[in-house]
Amino acid sequence: MTSRPDLNAFSPEQLRALATELFDGMERKDRVLAQKDRTLSQQEQAIRHRDAVIEKQSHELALLKRHKFARRSEQLKGVQGQLLDELIDADLAAMEAELAELRPAEAPAAPVKQQPKRAPLPPQLPRTLIHHEPENTQCRCGCPLKRIGEDVSEKLDYVPGEFTVERHIRGKWACEQCETLIQAPVPAQVIDKGIPTSGLLAQVLVAKYADHLPLYRQERIFGRAGLTIPRSTLAEWVGTCGVRLQPLVDALRAQLLAQPVLHADETPVAMLAPGKKKTHRAYVWAYCSTPFADLKATVYDFAPGRAGEHARAFLSDWQGKLVCDDYAGYKAGFGEGITEIGCLAHARRKFHDLHVANKSELAAQALESIGALYGIESEIKDLPDHDRQRLRNEKARPIADALHQWMIAQRQKVPDGSGTAKALDYSLKRWAALTRYLDDGAVPIDNNRVENQIRPWALGRNN
Repeated sequence: MTSRPDLNAFSPEQLRALATELFDGMERKDRVLAQKDRTLSQQEQAIRHRDAVIEKQSHELALLKRHKFARRSEQLKGVQGQLLDELIDADLAAMEAELAELRPAEAPAAPVKQQPKRAPLPPQLPRTLIHHEPENTQCRCGCPLKRIGEDVSEKLDYVPGEFTVERHIRGKWACEQCETLIQAPVPAQVIDKGIPTSGLLAQVLVAKYADHLPLYRQERIFGRAGLTIPRSTLAEWVGTCGVRLQPLVDALRAQLLAQPVLHADETPVAMLAPGKKKTHRAYVWAYCSTPFADLKATVYDFAPGRAGEHARAFLSDWQGKLVCDDYAGYKAGFGEGITEIGCLAHARRKFHDLHVANKSELAAQALESIGALYGIESEIKDLPDHDRQRLRNEKARPIADALHQWMIAQRQKVPDGSGTAKALDYSLKRWAALTRYLDDGAVPIDNNRVENQIRPWALGRNN
């Protein structure tokens, strides 16, 4: 053990040297401790960054797995319907019929299963009356039988569509005196000198764009009916109909742009480049009125790309409230008299994906608050606009304000770059647009209406 030196025996120079040595040692220790603190801080930052990256990658991996293997529904509760319910029901019915045939006659009867109440067949369907009467109306005792009533049952039948031919006969009338020839004019047709009637053209268009039947499938359907209509001919019909219908589209667009609130969305479609045997990505833009508007209309606008200029070209000088997602293509119009209305369904989707990925309690709490806002919308959807706005102010605005403050507080607790931070940032950065629906009863809470209108294009794209 080192003994403490007697400072009284030190000269002033020795004391100064000792003090200098002690101060230097303390400075060295302070520098070492500071360096260790910096190292620990860097390590903590690296750990937080690594944890954020791991959470982000785990979140993205869970999303990819769900999109590829799991159901897409965003509902957190309820039973998911079976994908092959129709086949399962058919198989069960077939097995029950086979078991009934194989069951011995002396076997006790199974308990009667309560049958669901069958809805009556639509009265507007044409009826074919088929009478079933006994061959002999003479009783075995010799007396004639008297009809006292009847039992009626209805069966639903289906006959594949029939092709008919309109044979137009235009009589020629001549005057023997002046040799004048008179004949009725040819009725106007969609395609001059073509064989299709407007009814057949409507069927081709509805089958292609509403039922998503490509023209080559329609060619086969017509072939089974004994008609040879090449796909190229069907394509010519479709193109000609597009030209003939353009005035109606322009009129509908004018009516749509008279609305103060519109929905907008876009979806990719494959376009075959002329002269090249390759396709490139084009887009169909959809614009529609809101669920609260008297006009129920949707206009689809095809464009070769996704640039915002296509949206500006369609909307032209329209100034109103546009419900859309956060796509940058719409941003340029927001400085020219168009008011952005955010989609709360997109914000909810971020938290739903987060909850599905890692069962986040934070996401569950956000979903509960957003669900309360949607519950209010469900209650007031059939009310007039002014009543809807009044109830939104009374019921929905307090919930939205509390949710906003909660999001701000939670954002300060989560690291940057994490999936939770991204979900919170998405809503916080767009909060003004997401809550503008509270100020106007004519504005919907989300963009789901146009997404439902554009969803059939995805099915058509797959076909």
